[in-house]
Amino acid sequence: MSAMDYDNDELIFLEDDGSTDEHVVLGKDWNVLIVDDDEEIHTVTRLALADLVVNDRKLNFIHAYSAKQAKELLHEYGSTIAIILLDVVMETDDAGFDVVKYIREDMNLLEPRIILRTGQPGYAPEEQVIKLYDINDYKTKTELTRAKLLTTIISSLRSYQQIVTISQNRAGLEKIIASSANLFEEHSVKAFCEGVVTQISSLIGLDSEGLLCARAGSLIDREDEDVYVLGAAGEYAKFINKPIQELNSAEIAENIARCLRLKKHIFEHNFSVLFISRAGFEAAVFVRQTHEINELDKHLLEVFLSSISVGYENVNLFHELRNAAFRDWLTRLPNRNEFINMLDKPHIFACEDCCVALIDVNHFSDINDGLGQEVGNDLLRAISDRFLSSFDDSVKKGRIGADVFGLIGPEAVVNPESINELFSSTFVVEDHTLPVNVTIGFCRLDKKRNIGIEILKRTNIALNRAKKNLTDNYEFYAKDIEDQTTWRLDMIRRLRSDFAARKLELWFQPQVDLLNERVVGMEALLRWPDGNGGFISPAVFVPLAEYSGLIVDIGEWVLEEACSRLQKLKEVGHGHLRVAVNISIPQFRDRLFVEKVKLALSKAECDPSLLELEITESVVMDEPQIVIDALRALKEHGVQIAIDDFGTGFSSMSYLQQLPLDRLKVDRSFVKDVKPGASAVLAETIVTLGNKLGLLTIAEGVEKREQASYMIKLGCDEAQGFLYAKPMPFAELLAFLESQK
Repeated sequence: MSAMDYDNDELIFLEDDGSTDEHVVLGKDWNVLIVDDDEEIHTVTRLALADLVVNDRKLNFIHAYSAKQAKELLHEYGSTIAIILLDVVMETDDAGFDVVKYIREDMNLLEPRIILRTGQPGYAPEEQVIKLYDINDYKTKTELTRAKLLTTIISSLRSYQQIVTISQNRAGLEKIIASSANLFEEHSVKAFCEGVVTQISSLIGLDSEGLLCARAGSLIDREDEDVYVLGAAGEYAKFINKPIQELNSAEIAENIARCLRLKKHIFEHNFSVLFISRAGFEAAVFVRQTHEINELDKHLLEVFLSSISVGYENVNLFHELRNAAFRDWLTRLPNRNEFINMLDKPHIFACEDCCVALIDVNHFSDINDGLGQEVGNDLLRAISDRFLSSFDDSVKKGRIGADVFGLIGPEAVVNPESINELFSSTFVVEDHTLPVNVTIGFCRLDKKRNIGIEILKRTNIALNRAKKNLTDNYEFYAKDIEDQTTWRLDMIRRLRSDFAARKLELWFQPQVDLLNERVVGMEALLRWPDGNGGFISPAVFVPLAEYSGLIVDIGEWVLEEACSRLQKLKEVGHGHLRVAVNISIPQFRDRLFVEKVKLALSKAECDPSLLELEITESVVMDEPQIVIDALRALKEHGVQIAIDDFGTGFSSMSYLQQLPLDRLKVDRSFVKDVKPGASAVLAETIVTLGNKLGLLTIAEGVEKREQASYMIKLGCDEAQGFLYAKPMPFAELLAFLESQK
């Protein structure tokens, strides 16, 4: 029966067989809510409209017998109710009006159409009700003959469908606008694709059931080229980010593939597949439909898809940018930025015994240099694959640097034993079988929240300590390690600042001839004032200067200052005295070191033979050839050479013979051995060796007269120590020298 079959103004009462329409699937038919306290009105209305079909959809009747029951059903069905046939007078004279107000104002339900019916028209003027409330019609029950009821129902359904379409359009547009505005959010791909599906469904007047698919594994962090569901609405929403095969629908899979292959739209009677393409980024939208799309709708869809393709390109490009910012291009693991973001997330602190690890591949540069960068890249990918296959999703992985990987997970898994076990077997890369050794730094996470960059810093401190560990290849972070590191960095900063401000001082300790105790020279000693009237020990700051590389600049200044003082000594009548300057290995590594020494002498117009360079055994053993070559060049220029702390290290006699030495210094630790009634074997050996090699010898740390006498007896030539003079500033040195005349 259709609407046109009802041409009689009399209601026809069909036989009521007592059956109901409860089997009808809600959402597929028009839901009509009948609210009336008269059971007969329910029966008559249902019978009059039972066979009505509008737009291929039947009516599904929902019954309420009071205003209270109507409100309960409205909460259950919401905007899926298309029409409400509402009696005005029920429990109270205005119960129906109260329901209208509740629907529109309290529930904010704007889509359902309301038809008021009353058997007592005098209770509320019709004009006033129409003005106050959003209703479609207000009739007395006697007015609503069968034909008029059908006309009212059909027009109301059309109004409802138009309002729902507008609402769906607005919802779809809001999703697209929101996803465009939020392209920098992680869910932008999903939100954008859902918006496309919703908008397309709205444009062709369908419920939102469809899905958007593409070969876009990279958009959801997959490596394959399968077709994935990127966005969906309705019954397909649960398949988002899953391969299209999981839909278990050959029809959908085949037609999506056909659309992507043909690169054009497919329109069928019960479905359509729409093609989106922009700058090489392609997608297909499958939409289920109840009727064939007309030509006007096809044209609208083509215009819409042409416009929306720009947004799809933007989504893809943004995701590529995000991958570049947060994904390692080689291994596809999270990079350092994303690893820090993962450390920032509070849920990791809820993990019991959570631990962070940094794994550094030892001697990776040798692989790159020896076998080529491609082999090195393949090895890094192989290491990444082993991490992924060995640890489940409870362990987060990342590539932090060129050859450094990161892990976050329970300590039961992220620990030295588990990680070392991964590297116990070799890696096969192309035609090479490569054993890989690693160094690991660990940081246990406590319940206290810390920012990600701070955790990474602490783990890196542990890694650096592990590289110095001679027994194990790993180290756990401890607070004192960071305190020590912080102290070291602070001291280096202070040293750099004070050096730039010329606060460092050069003091001098006289050296004497042991026989006549006349001054023959002096050793230049660096002093760093602590700002409180004292000095920071050279044993503290010299290693820091060497560690930071600042020793090269400081050493150059010491050389210039020493040469300048030599010239000053000459001017005041002490031109025969020499100055000894200590040289460290970083200075020798400076390729301009020899030229800098010569330049310092030239600028001060000094006799090169009055400058003595002191080196230690450890300096020689560290870079023997560099040191020997530099000293030979300086020796030819006239500079004197002394070896300091001789006998305290592990000397090589062959290197000793190659060095162009002038003087051996007997270390103070050997001089201290000189006591009444005792012999100092090592001091005697060094002095004898010096004499045999034709070198002058000088004893350090001479503080007692018996020590001086014993060294004279051994044949030692010179001495320095508190017995003769303490280190002093240059002004005091001049006064001291005057007193010695």
